[in-house]
Amino acid sequence: MFWRKKDRRRPARGTTDRHALVPVPLTGGVLSGQVRDGQGGALAGTEISVIDAGERRVVHLDTDPFGRFTASVMPGRYRIRVEVGGYQPLTEVVEVAWGEHTDMGSLVLGEDPALRPPRPGVFEIDPDHSAVRFVARHIGMSKVYGRFNRFQGRIRIAEPFEESSVDVVIDAASVDTNVEARDTHLRSPDFLDVERFPELRFSSVRFTALGGNRWRVDGDLSLHGLTSDVSLDTTFLGSAEWNGDRVGAVAGTELHREHYTLNWQQMIAKGLPVVGSTIRIALDVQAVRQS
Repeated sequence: MFWRKKDRRRPARGTTDRHALVPVPLTGGVLSGQVRDGQGGALAGTEISVIDAGERRVVHLDTDPFGRFTASVMPGRYRIRVEVGGYQPLTEVVEVAWGEHTDMGSLVLGEDPALRPPRPGVFEIDPDHSAVRFVARHIGMSKVYGRFNRFQGRIRIAEPFEESSVDVVIDAASVDTNVEARDTHLRSPDFLDVERFPELRFSSVRFTALGGNRWRVDGDLSLHGLTSDVSLDTTFLGSAEWNGDRVGAVAGTELHREHYTLNWQQMIAKGLPVVGSTIRIALDVQAVRQS
């Protein structure tokens, strides 16, 4: 019978069994860690900046879905800056040696009190300090940017915050891409058909916390006579006192024209569509508490 003796060689210098699969470059070392919140949950998408002794940012990356990060750097002393919305930033100093893997372990971020949800109440969207924008592809080469100039909305903050709601009404005829001929076409029956469908309406059905100051707002969008569900990726920007008690947020989503029978299309050479089917929506909202 042939048999092979078990390999009992120790891991390479600077590694442990836990990190044996992390390659260490010949010219430097490896730096890694995991970012968590106060409850032990992993913070995906956390911004990691590695800053050298000359105050140069030599590495800039985001944590993976498990809150982990790994970077290869030259040997030396570094300042590690850890930042994500809704949490207080953290700075650590670490030494990275040649040929070694430096594991920073768990980096725990505390909640940022300034970005906690506001107290319950009703807020009216301030159209003078808010925007409803969209972006569409044109012949697969460039982007067309537009906006709706007239809209109104109300945000109801509840306790618990998950039971909050938002309702927005947009004047379809106020579409503006800074090209009058194009705007006229967008208002026509080929697209928005504003004579038959003068308004776009969004009403939320659910607020879901994603961690920190990030939320998902699910709701129904009525457009061109049809209603379809939409999810807004929302970031709460905090509260401020200026001509009233104000809150701010940014949100975004993608719409597919076909879901609302906005099917007008022309093709050019090689089958490229004149107007892309996916429309990116970006909302920048400021709202004022009502007495």
